[in-house]
Amino acid sequence: MRPQLSAQPRIEPLTGAYARLTEVFPGLRVSEWETTPPQGEGWVTAAALATDPTALDTFLAWDDAQVVRDYGQRARPDVVAAFALHRYAWPACLLITIPWFLHRRVPRLPVEDVAYHREEGRMAVRVRSFACLPGDPAADLPGARVVPDEEALRAEVREAVAEHLGPVLDGFRPRLRRGPRALWGMASDEIVEGLWYLGHLLGEEPRAVAEAARLLPGGTAPYAGGAAFRELAGPDGAALSTRDRASCCMFYTLRPEDTCVTCPRTCDADRIKRLTATT
Repeated sequence: MRPQLSAQPRIEPLTGAYARLTEVFPGLRVSEWETTPPQGEGWVTAAALATDPTALDTFLAWDDAQVVRDYGQRARPDVVAAFALHRYAWPACLLITIPWFLHRRVPRLPVEDVAYHREEGRMAVRVRSFACLPGDPAADLPGARVVPDEEALRAEVREAVAEHLGPVLDGFRPRLRRGPRALWGMASDEIVEGLWYLGHLLGEEPRAVAEAARLLPGGTAPYAGGAAFRELAGPDGAALSTRDRASCCMFYTLRPEDTCVTCPRTCDADRIKRLTATT
C-alpha cells in the first residue's frame, strides 16, 4: 500500500490577521468575497461613498440621527460628515494596517473591493493582490508581490491606504468644507490611532507606537503630519504616551468641555490628569 501523503495546509494570506482583529475587537468582523460584494439593507460599498451622492446622503443620515438621539441637538452638516468619515475610515485603515502589523502582508484594496455594514460592524473585502517580504510562505501565492525590505513594505502601506481613502476623501470633501491638507491630516490620524488602539488590545502597544512612528515619520505625502507621539511625565514620574492629532474630530462643537485626549485643544495638564485617572 502506498503511503498517504498529507496535504499541505492552504495558506490564507489575510484570513488569520482578520480573525485575530475580531478576536481582540469583536466590534469589527471582516469577511472576504471573490465575485460580488454583499448586498442588502445596511451594506454600502466604498465606491458608492466615493462616487454616489445619494448613497452618501443615506450614510450621513445615520450619523445625523445618531447625534440627535445621543446629544439632543443637531450638528452642523460638516460635523456630521466628519463623524461619518471617521466611522468609515478608522476600520477601513485597519483592513490594511493589521495584516501588515501582524504578518507583514499589505493588501491592495481599491474602493470597488470593500463593502461596509456600519450597524453590524462588518466589512467585506476582495483581495486581489498583496505585498509581502522575501521568505514569506505566502510569497508564491497568486497576487503576491515581494518587496525587498521593511521600508519598501511601509511604503506599500502608505500607498495602499492612499489608494483606498483618496477617492473616499474626494467624495466627502464637498460635505466637509475642508481642503486637501486637512483631509489627509484626518487620514493620518485614522491610520495612527487605529493601529495604536489595536496594538493596546493585542498587548503590543509599545511596538504599535514604534511601528506607527516609522510608518508616518512626517513628510510622507499625501499624508499631513506624522504619527507625532510624545511622552508626558505623570505625577509619579512615569512616562505617559500621547500624540498630537493632525486634525480635529469636531466633537467640541457638541460638547466644548469634552475634547479628545490627543486633541490639540487639550493641554498637557489635562492630558496627564485624564491619562492617570482611575475608574
